[in-house]
Amino acid sequence: MNDQFEIDASAPRVSIVVPVKNEAGNIAPLVAEIEHACASLAPFEVIYVDDGSSDGTGAELARLASERPWLRRLRRERSAGQSAAVRAGVRAARAPIIVTIDGDGQNDPAFIPQLVAALEKGGPRVGLAAGQRLGRKDTGFKRLQSRIANKVRSAVLGDGTRDTGCGLKAVRRDVFLSLPYFDAIHRFMPALVKREGYEVVLVDVVDRPRLTGQSNYGLFDRLWVGILDLFGVWWLIRRCRRAMPAEELK
Repeated sequence: MNDQFEIDASAPRVSIVVPVKNEAGNIAPLVAEIEHACASLAPFEVIYVDDGSSDGTGAELARLASERPWLRRLRRERSAGQSAAVRAGVRAARAPIIVTIDGDGQNDPAFIPQLVAALEKGGPRVGLAAGQRLGRKDTGFKRLQSRIANKVRSAVLGDGTRDTGCGLKAVRRDVFLSLPYFDAIHRFMPALVKREGYEVVLVDVVDRPRLTGQSNYGLFDRLWVGILDLFGVWWLIRRCRRAMPAEELK
């Protein structure tokens, strides 16, 4: 019987997971950019997770998927949040390497090959290649909130990462699925991957303005929203006992 960690023999090399909610105007441009950026990574697949959109997101995805066999669609009737959308995409993915990218166009797909290369170069000991944004295009107030949140998070968790909110990440599928799941897990990936005994590599990426529309995710950037999650992750790390590999006896 197949379980959630098993990968099909005909699997693509990389699965790109894109969570979206009411991003109809951003889908076609981003799909075209992903297709161009990932040509060197073929075969690949792109999995859009429609998290309860009420605009034309579903219709736009259906139109694009009819012409692109590598484009897959998942949909929830009700929004369950970005973390749940990402996890649904990872569970459905067929590749051993997952790349996550935000659906609003702020993350540049041109950095996907660099993230994948960094993950593959590190070998099995590296579980995550995380993007760190340069030249953020958010409002000044939101950048200030993020700087405060990142400083507090780094001080509490000691994860060695200045920006965990970047949606661009490359992660091994089995590593992702081994992490404890909770809402906003995508904001704590470096700390949780290190908790499992893997190394994390960091890749600088350039931020862009969103193509159209307004943000539908990202509330955790406000420190006071995620304070309980922060100390929950701290507790998980403190309670983790590093296990030595078990060898089969003959």
